[in-house]
Amino acid sequence: MNTDSQDLWKGKSKWELDTPCLVVAEDLLEQNIKTMQAHALSFGKQLRPHAKTHKCSRIAKMQMKAGCAGICVAKISEAEVLGDKGLRSLLLTSPVVTDYKIEKLMNCLSRDPELMVVVDNYDNAKKLNAAAQRREFRLNVLVDLDPGMGRTGVPFAEGLAMGKLIASLPYLRLQGIQCYAGHVQHLASFEERTRVSLNWMKQAAGVWRQFRQEGLPGAIFTGAGTGTYEIDCRIPELTDLQVGSYTMMDADYLSIGSSQDSSRFAEFPPALTLLTTVISTNRPNFITVDAGLKALYHHGGVPYVLHPPGQGFKYEWFGDEHGRIAIAESSPKPAIGQVLELVVSHCDPTVNLFDVLYLTRNQIVVDVWPIDLRGKCQ
Repeated sequence: MNTDSQDLWKGKSKWELDTPCLVVAEDLLEQNIKTMQAHALSFGKQLRPHAKTHKCSRIAKMQMKAGCAGICVAKISEAEVLGDKGLRSLLLTSPVVTDYKIEKLMNCLSRDPELMVVVDNYDNAKKLNAAAQRREFRLNVLVDLDPGMGRTGVPFAEGLAMGKLIASLPYLRLQGIQCYAGHVQHLASFEERTRVSLNWMKQAAGVWRQFRQEGLPGAIFTGAGTGTYEIDCRIPELTDLQVGSYTMMDADYLSIGSSQDSSRFAEFPPALTLLTTVISTNRPNFITVDAGLKALYHHGGVPYVLHPPGQGFKYEWFGDEHGRIAIAESSPKPAIGQVLELVVSHCDPTVNLFDVLYLTRNQIVVDVWPIDLRGKCQ
């Protein structure tokens, strides 16, 4: 989207926007950032939030300005964009293993000496050490621990040995450990989520203590997520939280329990919504809207209608280009051209489908922010 088309919408009602599109209520975004920051500080923790959620350097800068210790990214291409935008203290939360990507990592390190990367393989660590030696750099490294997911990370029993091996490599600087239990974040029951998360994180804390006992360098123990933010803070050894979805929220997260409400996760209201237009009303029990699989990520929670409220409208998947809104017999049918507002299914991959975020205050578009990490999957 060019600058002229961006300026076209500033000052207009969000209900006039071309749909489907993503809207962010700026006041709720700011509220969510402040709420999470205050929570972390109350436990003596820091935030290292994940940019894979919003994929927007403007929001990452908001988070850093609020006091975050750094920003997490999943891919080297995301780190490149944030580095170009002046962001520093980045953490790559997935291993970087190919020669091509390692060279890109070194380029990022050249402008961000505090950049960190996780490692779960000694051969990979040696390749990183050799690359850093060629450039006369020191690369900050965390041992990645596997909390039973099997995705990345070494078993807890091998964490200390991996830490010693990394500490022996002269061009790597061991900074601590990472343990992120992604499979725990969306467990519906708060009690079960508490039990499972504390089980994994206590084991990770044991590895962190082993590092201290053996005199290994590095004071960072990073992990946790939005779903376990109020649970994992109980772990004394945990230093920072890799929360992400709290900024925007989605139907998946909002449907799980919390310490305040066993059926809802209401501490962080949905700052992100999707606007979609009614394009057909020919059927008696449903209408068709212009947001389908290409506008809303399919897996996760089912999108739900936020506006108009209280009508009993229910979003249903209806193909690549279209969605279906089921209408109760007692509800008035929306007219063709009416705009509905949805809470999205899963914010991270939904954001990755769009070019821009429309920032609003009091339902008026105040700015248009590029999703400049969109498509950065490499």
